[in-house]
Amino acid sequence: MGMGTPPPVVETSHLVKIFRSRGRRLRALDGVSLAVRRGEVFGLLGANGAGKTTLVKLLLGLARPTEGSVRLRGADPREVAARRRVGYLPEGHRFPDYLPAREALRLFGRLAGVPEKLLASRIDELLHLVELADRGGDRLGTYSKGMTQRLGLAAALVDDPELLFLDEPTDGVDPVGRRTIRDILLACKQRGVTIFINSHLLSEVERTCDRVAILDRGRVVCEGSVEELTRPTMRYTLRLAPGQKERLDLPTLGARRLLASDGHLEVEVNDLEELNRILDAIRAQKVLVAEVQPVRHALEDVFVRVLDQENGQ
Repeated sequence: MGMGTPPPVVETSHLVKIFRSRGRRLRALDGVSLAVRRGEVFGLLGANGAGKTTLVKLLLGLARPTEGSVRLRGADPREVAARRRVGYLPEGHRFPDYLPAREALRLFGRLAGVPEKLLASRIDELLHLVELADRGGDRLGTYSKGMTQRLGLAAALVDDPELLFLDEPTDGVDPVGRRTIRDILLACKQRGVTIFINSHLLSEVERTCDRVAILDRGRVVCEGSVEELTRPTMRYTLRLAPGQKERLDLPTLGARRLLASDGHLEVEVNDLEELNRILDAIRAQKVLVAEVQPVRHALEDVFVRVLDQENGQ
């Protein structure tokens, strides 16, 4: 860490967590070291049972590591001061069904120490933010899964947190609700909030996160920025002008790999010179190319490939 560089907001070093049950030892986390910088959105990816939720519980001081260290804002997360203005949306959270949404937020606000004179206006603001303003007086037993999830996000934000932990925040949420949650998280990021996300919805992670780590059987097997992991390949999609595909003589293009469908060509080349030779050959046939677009790896493809490599497939 260079001179003047602020310390990470979240940091683990050689973290190990072993559970003991009926004489067996389950190594849930195995030497996890990672750091999350202030103001970034960090995504933790992994299959069921990879250790994601266990890691979040250690980061929040809800469990103790077997070995290694955890630091939250440079302090032990079990210290009360370290957890001030930290929001948490757990996976599968439940609210009392008999409570109206507004009263549930009031309860969480009081637990978080929000001053009473600010709490009423804060609740109104949050209900509007998660698009539940017209349902604030309804009992939570009448809420759908997606509505409950959005209210859970409002509860996590009630104390205007500097650090936000979200465990499967879009679980059970429809596409419109996912967009709402995504917009809220991006707005939080613009205000400088540090966000740590566990999620199975990799398309949402790709749209929201700055960096990600992939956890497999308790170990971090891949880490990097979303931009790095999904960088363009040497494959290109060529979109032809309408009615041009029928005029194209594919065998004469000489491409190493070429696939044609729906007025598009996908070619794989060694370098830009080869790409331009293909374009010249297409133009020589009087075929119009409307667009040339590099093919990026989807984060889901990266995730599957990394796990396949780890499992020898």
